[in-house]
Amino acid sequence: MSADPIDWDLAWLTALDELELAADEAERLLAAAHLPMVEVPRWTPPAGLGALPLALKDRAEALLARQLDLARRTAAAAAMSRREAAVVQQITARAPAVPVYLDAEG
Repeated sequence: MSADPIDWDLAWLTALDELELAADEAERLLAAAHLPMVEVPRWTPPAGLGALPLALKDRAEALLARQLDLARRTAAAAAMSRREAAVVQQITARAPAVPVYLDAEG
């Protein structure tokens, strides 16, 4: 017995809505001045989703392009964060400053 086409479309619409909300949240986090450490839940497609309806192809392709861009930007932000952390580590790991002038007039 095959799934009702309306239920099939609705399942895909719901899945795409969930993915778009996750992309919205990722963009919000990337726009923040400081990225909080958050655990992002892994998206799992609903069981029995089946093939993407042709009518949703353009939306799905646009979402895929958005996700790929978000992945690239997230990787770039992570790399920048690692570089900044390394600079902070170098600054804080230095020995305390010592006086460099000697008062020879005494």
